[in-house]
Amino acid sequence: MAKKSRVSNISTTIFNHIGEFKMATILTPTFMIGEVVMEMVIPLLMASIIDKGVNAGNMGHIVSVGLWMLVAAAAGLLFGLGGAFFGARASTGLARNLRKAEFEHIQKFSFANIDHFGRSGLITRLTTDVTNIQNAFQMILRIGFRAPVSLLIAIVMALFISPRLTSVYLIVVVILGIYLSIVLRKASKYFRAVFSKYDDLNASVQENVSAIRVVKSFVREDYENTKFNKAVGNLYAAFVKAERLVVSNLPVMMGSIYVCILLLSWFGAKMITVGDLTTGELMSLFTYCLTILTNLMMVSILFVMFSMSEASMNRIAEVLNEKITLTNPENPDLVVPDGSIRFEHVMFSYHENAEKPVLDDINLEIRSGETIGIIGATGSSKSSLVNLIPRLYDVSGGAVYVGGKDVRKYDLDTLRREVAVVLQANVLFSGSVLDNLRWGNPDATEEECMEACRLACADEFVQNLPEGYHTHIDQGGTNVSGGQRQRLCIARALLKKPKVLILDDSTSAVDTATDAKIQEAFREKIPDTTRLIIAQRISSVEHADRIIVMEEGRVDGVGTHEELLRTNEIYRDVYESQIKGSGDFDKGGES
Repeated sequence: MAKKSRVSNISTTIFNHIGEFKMATILTPTFMIGEVVMEMVIPLLMASIIDKGVNAGNMGHIVSVGLWMLVAAAAGLLFGLGGAFFGARASTGLARNLRKAEFEHIQKFSFANIDHFGRSGLITRLTTDVTNIQNAFQMILRIGFRAPVSLLIAIVMALFISPRLTSVYLIVVVILGIYLSIVLRKASKYFRAVFSKYDDLNASVQENVSAIRVVKSFVREDYENTKFNKAVGNLYAAFVKAERLVVSNLPVMMGSIYVCILLLSWFGAKMITVGDLTTGELMSLFTYCLTILTNLMMVSILFVMFSMSEASMNRIAEVLNEKITLTNPENPDLVVPDGSIRFEHVMFSYHENAEKPVLDDINLEIRSGETIGIIGATGSSKSSLVNLIPRLYDVSGGAVYVGGKDVRKYDLDTLRREVAVVLQANVLFSGSVLDNLRWGNPDATEEECMEACRLACADEFVQNLPEGYHTHIDQGGTNVSGGQRQRLCIARALLKKPKVLILDDSTSAVDTATDAKIQEAFREKIPDTTRLIIAQRISSVEHADRIIVMEEGRVDGVGTHEELLRTNEIYRDVYESQIKGSGDFDKGGES
């Protein structure tokens, strides 16, 4: 019962998205049933032509009934075309609405929700899984109604002609039905396992395409081919296991048809000789026999499609029913007063059952307009710390305050408009330079975009591009250098005119001189904006008002550059190692 209830809930979740295509959904089976009725009438008319026309030599009867056969065939054709048209409309409409609903829901996901599914898993759910449901839904609307009705009418018609002969192939139908149910139950288990293989395949493709330059630079094409072939092979193997069982239906079905035809021919011929059956009636029984067995095969294919789509429906329902971990409070604050930040006994873990917290009892107070540097070894949780400020994740304990208010009391959009984050792995989108900059402010003028680029030291190289600010940027920004990409992303963030600006190692790809110019421009042009600068180079943060030293998820020290040199061993060791190493590796600069 619990399993049936769960399947019912999943089906409801999916089919609630039929929306404006309800009429097409109703019309499809209506037309299909009309087509079946016309098909079932034709054998009766054909029997009449043979018995009362051909055998009796009545040409008038042949012409009259023949015309009715043409009318029935034409009507069946029109019903079939109508069913195909409305079935395609309903199924593609459902697919469109499902993809739209999934995509819109995914936009509300927190990072924790996305981590739960994985990017490749979400892509599979938006593409392959929806396509499976689309195909199955069309099959259900057309074959799902047509086949059972056709099967039932054919049995009734056959019983009407000769109950004795009908019982011959009804026995075969029952045996065949039992066999098919056993096969399909086994096959459905394999189909459920197939879609996790799709996730692996999509992950391999996505990773390879997004990092194709790295693949080529390290000559790892053979390795990537091997990895892809393994994913394809696993998918192939999973499908073969299911298809091998399903394909066994065909020889069994064809064997059943031949057995039925032989039995009908044998017993039917005897009945004709004694006058219990006419030749026309026997011909009709042959037609109904083929109809019954063919539609039974269609029903079996329908069950295969449903088995495949059931797994897809479950996966899509998981996305649509996923509870968003970050939501707005009932009466959210819509104004962020200033850029002050306070961490009060903050604890944070990415997973509830983690043995050790990522951030452990963080207490910090940052005044509005301050420039704060944050340094620490890889894995010291610098990024995790700043991700809590725009509420990309929620704290596990304690509280983070921005503008004197707990971030959980703000409207999420309001908070994130006032907190701009520039990551090290920056992303640009396909479109012009201006299109990318206006992600920060859709209403920004070209002059405002240029001013933001001047602050980010990006204006000079943009002006030298073939079409300046109208130059097309490829997806991911692959036609500009890493340093250029970082500066454009900084300019994009500045266009938001935020109260808090977080630079998460976002000047790592620019040379030291350019980094210094950017920091100086910030001090002069946006003095009221609180700036948090995560960096590996001490030269990037040494002029900050204060510097936070992170170590294994805890604050190891806070102070100015000079104070930390005197009091903090970690900071002093890093500083000395960088001085002895002649500073940064990128001294030559980057355009």
